[in-house]
Amino acid sequence: MTILQSIIIAIVEGITEYLPVSSTGHMILTQAILGIPVDDFTKLFTVNIQLGAILAVVVLYFKRFFQSLSFYYKLFVAFLPAAFFGLLLDKYIDQLLGSVITVGVTLFLGGIVLLFVDKWFDRPKQDQTITYPTALKIGLFQCISMIPGVSRSAATIIGGLTQRMNRKTAAEFSFFLAVPTMFGATVLKVYKHIDLMTNPENLKLLLIGNVVAFIVAIIAIKAFITFLTRHGFKLFGYYRIVVGLAIIILTLLGYDLSLI
Repeated sequence: MTILQSIIIAIVEGITEYLPVSSTGHMILTQAILGIPVDDFTKLFTVNIQLGAILAVVVLYFKRFFQSLSFYYKLFVAFLPAAFFGLLLDKYIDQLLGSVITVGVTLFLGGIVLLFVDKWFDRPKQDQTITYPTALKIGLFQCISMIPGVSRSAATIIGGLTQRMNRKTAAEFSFFLAVPTMFGATVLKVYKHIDLMTNPENLKLLLIGNVVAFIVAIIAIKAFITFLTRHGFKLFGYYRIVVGLAIIILTLLGYDLSLI
């Protein structure tokens, strides 16, 4: 992987991390288009630079992270399902990180769901206080996003909507939950591939990727909240369906997208 390739992938990550279109799926596609071979470092890079995008949440919502201890307790409760299933299924998740067809199918199916989300959950509660049972249920929804292409953002926001949150509250809790989740995923991935961290070139690529993802994500978060509040999910649904169908059709026609 070159510096330019790492920057391109990081830009894609920063834009898509908080959109309901799957950042991991788009990074896998980007790596395929750029002709980057799937190996342990590309898998590490795909997970690690998401931490840079996650830190954008800490900066933009800095005061919210100091509002109360119960805020952290609820984040911890929401984080627990992903921690449990992430450790349990890590080997299988790692195998899926190189599967472009998996991304295509999940993008398509997720897109269909997003077309109807606004109609299904159009009556939010007046009281937007997040309870511990609500946090746990959102955490269970997050586990679905371990499949590349599902989108962690989409899964957790929809999880919030099922609990009658409004779009803004559900999206912001999704952002907050991303911090412990992606930090934990990064630590696990680094621990598994600690030998790769001794290579100065690898460290340089990871640093560049995280910085670029951080900067782009700050812009993306502000734009997404504004768009989501005004327009909902339907446009993201159409986008996912088009991209997912394109991947599926090209694969069925015999194109090996992993070798583009």
